Amino acid sequence: MNIKAYLPDPLTNMPVIVLREIDGERMLPIWVGIFEANAIQLQMEGVQTPRPMTHDLLKTVIDELGGHLERIVVCDLRDNTFYAALHVLSPSGPRVVDARPSDAIALALRTGARIFVEEAVIQSARTFETSQTSRNSMDVGRLQKWLENLSDDDLGKYKM
Repeated sequence: MNIKAYLPDPLTNMPVIVLREIDGERMLPIWVGIFEANAIQLQMEGVQTPRPMTHDLLKTVIDELGGHLERIVVCDLRDNTFYAALHVLSPSGPRVVDARPSDAIALALRTGARIFVEEAVIQSARTFETSQTSRNSMDVGRLQKWLENLSDDDLGKYKM
């Protein structure tokens, strides 16, 4: 996956990171917190902060311990909450560390790690969208249409 866009949800104004298949058309919106969105946006725009941000610190710790972030995986969706895992190659062997998707994405941007989403998560998210549509068709329908109409020219694009 790559990051298709970072923008506010048109209904709630909450930050949304939209992931898109590299060789496909499917997209996955992930709502994130304001601080995590800021960390992602700063890295996407190449802004250097005077002191290390938390994700910069984590990257440095992994590097200093001889590790390497190989990839991040959005691996689960439970109770409307996404879960992710950091796949770290360390001198003592591979490690998988639980993480929030927003933190994992912020770290992936800093390390150049690839972003993956489990197929089951994409399918679960679609099921959730469908079930939500029956309860609130106007809002979800409008959001779905908005996501489908995102264009690279309108929003810019950040590729991993």
